[in-house]
Amino acid sequence: MEDKSQKQTTHRRGFLGSIAASAAALGIATLGTPAQLAAENFSPFGNTNDADEWFNQIKGKHRIVYDVVEPTNPILMPFAWSRVFLATNGATGTPEKDVNVVVVLRHNAIPFAMNHDLWAKYKFGEMFKINDPATNAASVRNPFWQPKPGEYKMPGFGPLPIGINELQASGVMFCVCNAALTVYSAVVADGMKANSADILKEWTAGVLQGIQVVPSGVWAVGRAQEHSCAYCYAG
Repeated sequence: MEDKSQKQTTHRRGFLGSIAASAAALGIATLGTPAQLAAENFSPFGNTNDADEWFNQIKGKHRIVYDVVEPTNPILMPFAWSRVFLATNGATGTPEKDVNVVVVLRHNAIPFAMNHDLWAKYKFGEMFKINDPATNAASVRNPFWQPKPGEYKMPGFGPLPIGINELQASGVMFCVCNAALTVYSAVVADGMKANSADILKEWTAGVLQGIQVVPSGVWAVGRAQEHSCAYCYAG
C-alpha cells in the first residue's frame, strides 16, 4: 500500500513542476483583454513613473543590459558576467563609477529578485528548477542574495563577489518584471485555491532591497536600450 505522506509529497512536487509550464499558457488569459482591464480599473503592469525615473540613473560611459529570462546552466552566469563586465572595464581604464550594468529579471528568472522566506515558503527551487550550487538540490534560498564570502569562484579568476548585494554595491542595477510576478502569483494562487491579489502583494513585498519593480521585463529591456545600453541575452 502506498504511503499517504509519500503520495501527498509526490502530488505537491507534480503541482510545483507544472506551474512554470502552465503559466505561459494560463497567464495571458489571466491578464484579460485591455477592455476588461480598463473596465475593472486594474493594471497588472504597475506604475511606470518610478520605473522611468529609475532608468535616469544611467549616466556612465560604458553601458550594458543583461536580459535574464531563464535560470542559466550554470545559474551564476548572469551575475558573473555583470562582475566581469565591471572588472574588465576597470582593467581597460574605466572605473566602476563610469560603468552602468542593468540586469532585467523576467519570465522564469523572477525568483532571483525575491527573498529567502519566499523561496522557502513557495519552493521556488522546485517550481523553477533551480538547484542550490551548495547542495545540488532544489534551492530553498535565493543563492545570490548575501552569499557567504568566497562562495562563488571562477577558474582562473578565483573568488568572485557576485551576490546581488555585492553587485549592487558596485553600482549594478537590478529590476524585476511585474507582469511575470502577476502571472506566476495568479497561477500559484489558482493551484492553492488562494487569493491571487494576496500572493502578488506578498511577492511584491518580498522583492529584495534595491531591486526595482518594472511594468514588464520587455519594457525594461527597451528602456535600457533607449538609454544607450548594449543588449546581451543572459539566459
